[in-house]
Amino acid sequence: MNIQRIADLQMLLVTLLWGSSYLFMKEGLGSVQEINLIALRFGFAFLLLGILFYRKWSCLNWKLVGQGFLLGAVLFTAFIFITYGVKRTSTSQAGFLISLSVVFVPLLTAVWKKQLPSKKMVVCIMLAVTGISLLTLDQSLSIGSGDILCILGALMYAVYIILSGFIVKNGDAILLSILQLGFAGGIALIFSFIFEQPRLPDTNEAWVAVLGLTVLCSAVAYTLQILAQRHMTSTRAGLIFSMEPVFAAGFALMFYGEKLPWNGWVGACFILSGVLLTEITPRLPQWIRKQKRTEKVGV
Repeated sequence: MNIQRIADLQMLLVTLLWGSSYLFMKEGLGSVQEINLIALRFGFAFLLLGILFYRKWSCLNWKLVGQGFLLGAVLFTAFIFITYGVKRTSTSQAGFLISLSVVFVPLLTAVWKKQLPSKKMVVCIMLAVTGISLLTLDQSLSIGSGDILCILGALMYAVYIILSGFIVKNGDAILLSILQLGFAGGIALIFSFIFEQPRLPDTNEAWVAVLGLTVLCSAVAYTLQILAQRHMTSTRAGLIFSMEPVFAAGFALMFYGEKLPWNGWVGACFILSGVLLTEITPRLPQWIRKQKRTEKVGV
């Protein structure tokens, strides 16, 4: 099996694990409060990775600490919206809405560079907005608070993707991943003491959810993502990531019996189409490309 195939399988496993995270969050929130759950998830993941990659600590410097803090703060903000949103909407809807981060990334990049979005980007946005409307609006044409929070979470996660893509090019990727988890968990713990009553889970189901989020969805997933992205383009990774809401909906159906109504599935298809189109660059047929090269040489 070649390196490319291994990287594809690793990224597919990451996507599967992230699709299961909504299920774990839903279960964990039945025992602990929202910020408490974020603190446990990222705090335990930080300890686990910090021990496994203990040799990396010799490379630590103040620049990496500052970058890790920035990434951790943005990651914490994104998961505040995501975690509160997951508690207030269905698991399947949360998965599709949070996948909008893939659409937000090029849109935010265009705003940052002060460029008008491309025609393809406009189509992606229209598909996404149509999908959100069909997926979330009820008969009174109002949108639930959980859906709004999930969309805001997708927006903040898009900011995190852009920021991490820029920072990781000039630093130790694994050490940055460990530091961001540590800072995200630390910030969450501080806010949990201020606004909540932090505690450990008190049921077996809640412990399974916390450990699932810690080991599978954070420690394993973030490490595999870093290793896999060394051997694939961001476009290829984005296409595989677009399967996350499909996995989330599958887990929701298997474990909770959640079924989207017909308009929900149509809306989900619109969102998924917008996500896929964002990552696909259409190629002209070979004979047209040859003709264009010939015309260019002739000129």
